[in-house]
Amino acid sequence: MSNSTSEADLQTAAEHRYLSYALSVITSRALPDVRDGLKPVQRRILFAMFRNLRLAASAKPRKSAQIVGEVIGKYHPHGDTAAYDAMVRMAQDFSLRYPLVDGQGNFGSLDGDSAAAYRYTEAKLTSIAEEILEDLGSDTVDWRTNYDATNEEPVVLPSRLPQLLINGSTGIAVGMATNIPPHNLSEVCDALVCLIDKRSSKVQDLLKFIKGPDFPTGGELLSSRKELREVYESGHGPIRLRGTYKLEKAPRGRTQIVIKTIPYSVNKATLIEQIAGLIMDRKLTLLTDVRDESTTDVRIVLELKSDAEPEAAMAYLFKHSDLQVNFHVNLTCLMPDGESEAGQPGRVSLLQLCRSFLDFRLEVVTRRLRFEQQKLKERLHILKAFLAIYKDLDKAIRLIRSAESKADANAKLCKAFKLDEVQADAILEIRLYQLAKLEIGKIRKEHAEKNKRLKEVEALLRSEKQRWRLVRGELVELKKTHGDTRRTEVSVSGKEDLAYDPEAYVVHEEATVLLTQDGWIRRVRELKEGAKPRLREGDSLAVTHEGSTRDRIAFFSTLGVLYVVGVADIPATTGYGEPVQSLFRFKDGERILHSLLVRESLSGEVPKPTAAQKKKQAELFERGEVIELAHESRPMLVASARGYGFRTAPDLTTTTRTGRKFAKVATGDELVVCDEVVGSEVVCLASGGKGLRFALKDVAELSGVGRGVILMRVDAKEKLLGALTVTASTKLLLDMGGDKTRPAAVSDFPKIKRGGKGNKVVKRGKALGLQRR
Repeated sequence: MSNSTSEADLQTAAEHRYLSYALSVITSRALPDVRDGLKPVQRRILFAMFRNLRLAASAKPRKSAQIVGEVIGKYHPHGDTAAYDAMVRMAQDFSLRYPLVDGQGNFGSLDGDSAAAYRYTEAKLTSIAEEILEDLGSDTVDWRTNYDATNEEPVVLPSRLPQLLINGSTGIAVGMATNIPPHNLSEVCDALVCLIDKRSSKVQDLLKFIKGPDFPTGGELLSSRKELREVYESGHGPIRLRGTYKLEKAPRGRTQIVIKTIPYSVNKATLIEQIAGLIMDRKLTLLTDVRDESTTDVRIVLELKSDAEPEAAMAYLFKHSDLQVNFHVNLTCLMPDGESEAGQPGRVSLLQLCRSFLDFRLEVVTRRLRFEQQKLKERLHILKAFLAIYKDLDKAIRLIRSAESKADANAKLCKAFKLDEVQADAILEIRLYQLAKLEIGKIRKEHAEKNKRLKEVEALLRSEKQRWRLVRGELVELKKTHGDTRRTEVSVSGKEDLAYDPEAYVVHEEATVLLTQDGWIRRVRELKEGAKPRLREGDSLAVTHEGSTRDRIAFFSTLGVLYVVGVADIPATTGYGEPVQSLFRFKDGERILHSLLVRESLSGEVPKPTAAQKKKQAELFERGEVIELAHESRPMLVASARGYGFRTAPDLTTTTRTGRKFAKVATGDELVVCDEVVGSEVVCLASGGKGLRFALKDVAELSGVGRGVILMRVDAKEKLLGALTVTASTKLLLDMGGDKTRPAAVSDFPKIKRGGKGNKVVKRGKALGLQRR
């Protein structure tokens, strides 16, 4: 035995192997087939239960362990957990709109509880699952060998049901995913019948019957007809879904809210924890308690304060909890391509999905009729032989009695009655009583019935129109047998949504925000004079903002990002607080440079300045006077370590966790100054001890994001320490390191044109910073 090796390009080999892996995941694990709506593991479970274990809906259930063993031993060798989890999901009435497995025992719950181990549970098929498997024995689908070539399995199941639409599917493959919502069987059957009657139907025609997804957990569909149409035409897009509630009378004349349905795939226990957390954190002060009174139906009771509006409480929950979610539709599935068994993955519209299923149903019906035609012909061939020997039964008996063997009897019958071997064998196998006068009448009757049915089948095979009529009839019968009413309510077009005003939920009370040098932040009711706040070892208090819970705090970072958060959203604690990074999404090396309090206006809303106010603000800005107005912007001076700077009036409205860019910072640079304008001149100080002074109006004012102009030229090994706006009377302090400071006057800084290198201001020692006294 010789070992041979060959060289191959690593990139080519890796691409080839990864592509093979990706195709395997897509076609053999993650995506459902548009024809039967099943993934391979689901198909193998149903097939093994139906064909091997005979677990029909009327059968006695068997241990799940036996079912799992049958599946992984013969068809799906991917581990017992994968098979059992797939079977459990097919048995959960909160996961599938129409469960395919009838589970006996603990199969999980809406609270996220796992199913019991498979040695404790039992299962069998549901009646609706039999509709997927019923035509399996009529040569309706192709077959292939299993993984070790010891058994055969169907490539796809001959489903009479539009399984992919009524139960949906979800899965993540390599480079693609699928998320198909469940729908109502009655509505889907009506839409398919419409498409059969009018093959030129569009998506909008189908949506006259399909009102939208119909989730097993109910809820209310908020998306408009236009939004749904766009989703179903493109094959992807979000659908808004929320839980439903009702109001009930509580003791002592109070009203309580009862949540009766929750959105699909939402964990009920997690939702209750979210609501309880909002109540405990005093973010939803309209509620006093939440409790779970659910049995087989969802019943979450919310206790209201006596003077609280239920609509306001629900509006907050819809905004800040999983009681309202977006279901992102992605109609990706395996489509038959006529070449490969599994087909090709693709994103389809609702119309393409329905047409593909109907084309498959026509193919299944055609193959079923051909199979029936073949069986009818074979039976008629045998019945013809029975009728032939009945005319001279005595002769046939004599020939058989005189024969030396079965083969000899076969040959004599063939010669005497002009039969073939198949007919002769059937005669030799028949019991004599079946050729009695009474029995031969049954044979003649069967022959006539079979002959009549054969003509009907042949007529159906000749006419595609007749076969479509047969498919249509099966869909109508399915609706009659398994159809039910919608569970998910469809929001009335034009219905007013609950108004949500974030300010209405904030308790108006005094609050003090503490920020430490190490970046720990917290909110307290008040900080008494002389009291020392609790700090971590080695940390110190950086800044204190005294305001109310209706105010906001603006944080300016060293990377030029502005973060604005409500005071009420800052954690209130008696401990050390929380790292400021927990409120925002900082980048590596990003730090808080400056913060300021944005006070609420008297009316509770921030007014937009008029043209006269804007002109007045511009005059104040030029003179450098302090602006105390509670508008959405304030004049600021921004400067970087490399000496660049500009004036700006940043938008101080609330931001997301990612913040809002207000300055462009070059790589290797960072902001060192972000200060409110309080004077008409600017003083700058560099780390080498040089400083200068110039007019504020010489600094460019930017309305967008930028890095500005050069305020002071600094050497490569130096950096700008500070840049402050000042008046003639402003008193300054030089930070000399440690706790040492040195007073300085504005006149100490030479008045030089902006962009100069400056003159020596600090002649002895080394300054580390510049600040106002």
